[in-house]
Amino acid sequence: MKSLKKQRRIQIIALATGALVLSTALIGYALRDGINYFRAPSQVIAEPPGPAEVFRIGGLVEEGSLIRGEGETIRFAVTDGGAVVPVTFTGVLPDLFEENQGMVGTGRYVNGVFEATEILAKHDETYMPKEVVDALKEQGVYQAPES
Repeated sequence: MKSLKKQRRIQIIALATGALVLSTALIGYALRDGINYFRAPSQVIAEPPGPAEVFRIGGLVEEGSLIRGEGETIRFAVTDGGAVVPVTFTGVLPDLFEENQGMVGTGRYVNGVFEATEILAKHDETYMPKEVVDALKEQGVYQAPES
């Protein structure tokens, strides 16, 4: 009788472990395209990602870099104080997007230019994404907003 209980317990543990491994693998597979890593411009310049890798870049829109071309293509540069990365974006920018303001973009780094598919801008005068603040603090150029 003890042997049967012990065998049944081992079977249940093995089945539960298998189910856990399978569910973890399925969750990882489902999220594989939904995970975007954040990088500051200094990190992008130091270790350029491959052209197929989708990631987020954040920093301040460099003053004097915003160029609106013909059509919907916009060019600008994003900086964290240590490096500058040129960005192109085709589409409509958020209403609050402007120079010297924080932004986060999602896209790919191809031939030295970040090709953004999505641009996010601050939503009021005090907000800036945590990752951008951390990157600016690391470079020593972050200035806290005045209250």
